[in-house]
Amino acid sequence: MLACAACCALPVLIGAGLLTGAGAALAEQTLLAVAGLLIAAAAGMWWLHRRRTSRTAAGAATGAGCGCGGSSCGC
Repeated sequence: MLACAACCALPVLIGAGLLTGAGAALAEQTLLAVAGLLIAAAAGMWWLHRRRTSRTAAGAATGAGCGCGGSSCGC
């Protein structure tokens, strides 16, 4: 009886193993693609941050926005 149960369950177990393997391969490729997109997004945000920071620093160094006007003075 045990041999019959094992014989009948074997095709189901093989099929489940194939589906699990295919799912793992698909998940791996998906995760690699998502990781690539996250790296690209992080690089883009870093570049924008550096660009904005350098513009702010360049504006402060040249004295842009400095002077007295209205009710306040300062740079």
